[in-house]
Amino acid sequence: MSACGFVLFDTPIGHCALVWGEHGLVGALLPEANEAATRRRLVRRFPLAREAPPPVEVQHTIARVVALLQGAPDDLADVPLDMAGVPPFHRRVYEVARGIPPGATLTYGEVALRLGEPHAARAVGQALGANPFPIIVPCHRVLAAGGKAGGFSANGGVRTKLRLLQIEGAVLGGEPGLFDDRAA
Repeated sequence: MSACGFVLFDTPIGHCALVWGEHGLVGALLPEANEAATRRRLVRRFPLAREAPPPVEVQHTIARVVALLQGAPDDLADVPLDMAGVPPFHRRVYEVARGIPPGATLTYGEVALRLGEPHAARAVGQALGANPFPIIVPCHRVLAAGGKAGGFSANGGVRTKLRLLQIEGAVLGGEPGLFDDRAA
């Protein structure tokens, strides 16, 4: 991987990060337990990245991510991503996920069907678990069968996934009150 820049920024759910190169974003991170932990994870994943003032396009993406995490409907589908190191199947999964609007969800099986590979639900889950662009590629909008949350690889796991879906106003599996019994 060539040298790239990164920026940490505050959001309603904590400090997120974006990493960019000359062909678009090469990565995004959701918050860890605190800003220092987010920075440590970023440095492990992107050892050649250097903290730098973000270019104008990245500044716009930051503003849009913050707004999304405040409840603004934005699918971020037009944010340029550098997928040079992303396997072809994963790219296809991410394209489908990017088409899911805020507040809506699909299951792993539905994503597999949209890919024309109806038996690939598990592979879809693995691709989403390896998503280098969380929030930009909204893997949190993909659920397990029956509208259950399924897994989530970001800090906080399923709790974080549910919080993101709650911010977006999603309804899971027709279960009213899903978030009512969860601590904030």
